[in-house]
Amino acid sequence: MQNEQSVEQLNRLLRGELSAIETYEQALQRVKDTSATDTLRRLAEDHRSAADILRQQVALCGGIPDQDSGAWGIWARTVEGTASMLGDTVALKALKEGEEHGLKEYQDVASDETVPYSCRNLITSDLLTRQRQHIGVLDRVMTTLS
Repeated sequence: MQNEQSVEQLNRLLRGELSAIETYEQALQRVKDTSATDTLRRLAEDHRSAADILRQQVALCGGIPDQDSGAWGIWARTVEGTASMLGDTVALKALKEGEEHGLKEYQDVASDETVPYSCRNLITSDLLTRQRQHIGVLDRVMTTLS
């Protein structure tokens, strides 16, 4: 039962990462500022790396990694698509809100003692740090565009 709960928690994080990849790719098609697109590419790659890490963790817990972002991804793509039509700054704000949501998700799983210690440690030592950095990076990019 504990492994099932861990797999579900990790797959929830994985779906969030897959959603982030999709929304960054969508933003990259619309954002015009070259320096911003370079930064967005790096952040999208960071989310790909996090997704790979989470796939490995799901498998280590005996689960099957989710393949798509599910309902959250549909909602996030809709928000990003609408925001992108309103300009670069609004699109970046939508990405930042997604990053903040992801940060909360990681914090929730990191504090869940049903998740194996090794997974929680990986989250707190690596994945949470990345999420926090993404928020700061997006803040800086928005500042340079305003």
